[in-house]
Amino acid sequence: MSQLLIILPAILAGLVQGLTGFGAAIIMMIFLPALLPIDQSAGVAGLIMAASVIMLVGRYHQAIKLKRIIIPFIVYASVAAWSVHLGQVLDLQLLRLLLGGLLVGLAIYFTLSKQAGTQRYPFYIAGSFMIISGFFNGLFGIGGPLMALYFLSLSESTADYTANMQTFFLIDIIYITSIRVASGILTVAVIPVILIGMLGAFIGTAIAARLLTHMNIQLVRRGIYAFIGISGLYYLLF
Repeated sequence: MSQLLIILPAILAGLVQGLTGFGAAIIMMIFLPALLPIDQSAGVAGLIMAASVIMLVGRYHQAIKLKRIIIPFIVYASVAAWSVHLGQVLDLQLLRLLLGGLLVGLAIYFTLSKQAGTQRYPFYIAGSFMIISGFFNGLFGIGGPLMALYFLSLSESTADYTANMQTFFLIDIIYITSIRVASGILTVAVIPVILIGMLGAFIGTAIAARLLTHMNIQLVRRGIYAFIGISGLYYLLF
């Protein structure tokens, strides 16, 4: 039964990651805390996501623009490295509610506004996205929704968005996993869970790759906004 609680959500996680560019960790964090402590669940979810991310980076590598990734990652990673240690001292339920409210509000705004998401953000808005994303990535392993909005605002095509978003995540996985291993959060005991999850994520991403060839950037935008709203509702209700 525990294996089904890993591989089936991982298939869905890989599918969502492949179609929207983020969300694998969100899906896995619905189920993994039933099996592991929340800080360990966040680390395992990130490594399971690696299977999907590596596949997408390989598929769209020609569209990668490292200059677009480096500065956002430095800001994001600096905050994540700090917040990864705060899970024992902060009110995580309150933080989940705040994150949920923010995501629902953003989803409504971007869905109703025709101009939102199609232009580059001022530096202070883009910077706030990086800081908030890094903070929640360190706590819950979930930093994708706001970074998706950031990269989406810079992208002209599905390949452009997917390549840079997934390269950002790949660098992040390597970085934040190193911190969690050094902190003793991730140990060899969770390797079987990670491997089972990676298998499911691989299957889900392979399915998404076939579907993504029929999706333009406008359709991807709508999918991203919808999933951001669904993610927010999950944090508010559960």
